[in-house]
Amino acid sequence: MIHDHCVIGGGIVGLATAMRLLEDHPGSSLVLIEKEDGLGRHQTGHNSGVIHAGIYYPPGSLKAELCRKGAAATKEFCAENGIRFEVCGKLLVATSEIEMERMEALYARSKENTIEVHRLGEEELKEREPNISGRGALLVPATGIVDYAEVCRAMGRRIAALGGEIRLSTRVTAIRESVDAVDVAAAGESWRARKLVACGGLQSDRLAVLAGLAIDHRIVPFRGEYYRLPAAKNDIVRHLIYPVPDPALPFLGVHLTRMIDGGVTVGPNAVIGFAREGYPRLSVNLADMADYALFPGFWKTVLAHRKSAATEMRNSLWKPGYLQECRKYCPSLELADLLPHEAGIRAQAMRRDGTLIHDFLFAQTDRMLHVCNAPSPAATSAIPIAEMIVGRLKATP
Repeated sequence: MIHDHCVIGGGIVGLATAMRLLEDHPGSSLVLIEKEDGLGRHQTGHNSGVIHAGIYYPPGSLKAELCRKGAAATKEFCAENGIRFEVCGKLLVATSEIEMERMEALYARSKENTIEVHRLGEEELKEREPNISGRGALLVPATGIVDYAEVCRAMGRRIAALGGEIRLSTRVTAIRESVDAVDVAAAGESWRARKLVACGGLQSDRLAVLAGLAIDHRIVPFRGEYYRLPAAKNDIVRHLIYPVPDPALPFLGVHLTRMIDGGVTVGPNAVIGFAREGYPRLSVNLADMADYALFPGFWKTVLAHRKSAATEMRNSLWKPGYLQECRKYCPSLELADLLPHEAGIRAQAMRRDGTLIHDFLFAQTDRMLHVCNAPSPAATSAIPIAEMIVGRLKATP
């Protein structure tokens, strides 16, 4: 049998793509292959659950465009499928003069991105958030929270209802493109499809190489470590609380995040991971480490960001340092408030020259499309990303 489409990867981008393909091609045959025994087990299931509004992203970038569309599409999908979400808003809190300047730059960017944002002074910030200290803040009302694992399960049900097949616990071992099809092998089984989409996340570069593509980047895992506050502090904030980010750094900084289950997390930091899929603190995978240690771009990036990398590693190993980052804007937090919570791992694409790839990256042939980089806010943007992928497939013979 030859399928019309094969999708590799059961995270939210792969699921949204499979769903869109079946919606656009009623009656077509599709198989989705996922190596884990459930859907959304990696980046999708280990993120902070935020429906981003898109304030940070450069105007005109794919990230900015897809995030705006994705926020609306995610809320609509949740409403249609009975998935609980909450639009609680986000506050970006400035605690110093330099952060106030950066805040003004973000405010200007929000206008270019046509995102509703309100400036708050120190007194209004304190009125809205009595436990938060800052010289000012930006309020982003459209930011929301959801459980993306639940979104994945709903997408899986939709795919099944449309006639798609989902194969779990199936690790792809070979991909070969020919003139009229793509052959995929996994654990003694094989599939043939007219078109293939690979949404491999943390394994995206390996899938591209497996398919014979020449790529000039590698995935480097960045570990984001979280803490959870005690239940007694579930009401410590009403909004999501973010610091104003340093534009010279690739990550947003430690923040307070309300979760859809009622809890509040603190984090994440950003330290180099020793395993692409190792969530416990002491996880090590020598093959994963060798992948980036032998890649010249890795060391160029480390040298370029050595000061911030050292700070992140110190705070990872020394809990009081982590707490200090939180207390810049939430001074009432104590060391005992930082309770264990599962880490996440971000797939950071990096070029040979050490450049971090911040926008979406695709590699396409006549019959394959590989999503090589789907950076945050990929979960928020998954539905319009899928629309774009399907559009690109239609453009090939």
